[in-house]
Amino acid sequence: MWIWILLAIVIVIVLYVIGAYNKLVILRNRVRDQWAQIDVQLKRRFDLIPNLVETVKGYTKHESETLENVIKARNTFLSATSPEDEMKADGELTKAMTKLFALSESYPDLKANTNFTELQSELQQTEDKIAVARQFYNDTVLNYNNRIEVVPSNFVASLFRFKKEAFFEANETERENVQVKF
Repeated sequence: MWIWILLAIVIVIVLYVIGAYNKLVILRNRVRDQWAQIDVQLKRRFDLIPNLVETVKGYTKHESETLENVIKARNTFLSATSPEDEMKADGELTKAMTKLFALSESYPDLKANTNFTELQSELQQTEDKIAVARQFYNDTVLNYNNRIEVVPSNFVASLFRFKKEAFFEANETERENVQVKF
């Protein structure tokens, strides 16, 4: 009789471990999928940036530093090797792009250029999509990290070496108060 009870307990534990492991794998894959969704939008943004820079170059010959910063930030992101490096480089690129768009205020001809305004509009739509993708990514990471940390699935996670994932967070310059000057 005790053997059957012991066997039933072992079967329940094994089934739980299998279920918990499968759930962790599914969540880890969702995190990876959400990161890939961010990558898709960032790729779209990177494809648009050279066109925008070329359009701006024609109007702002002496603003080379701003244009060089955009290209440098773009290249830094492209050479990033981990999601954490990509997150940091993305913040720098966002900062450089903000300065680039601020140039249009100084150049009315550029601001009126349809090519520039279309590219700016496409980039703004892409930025909106990136923001949504980041939110979904962070929600997915939260679910995954919770599953890794809560009892009893944390035992299965540590047994199979599941690691916590990093959230997509704003860097220090993005957290600063925006200064508006008139």
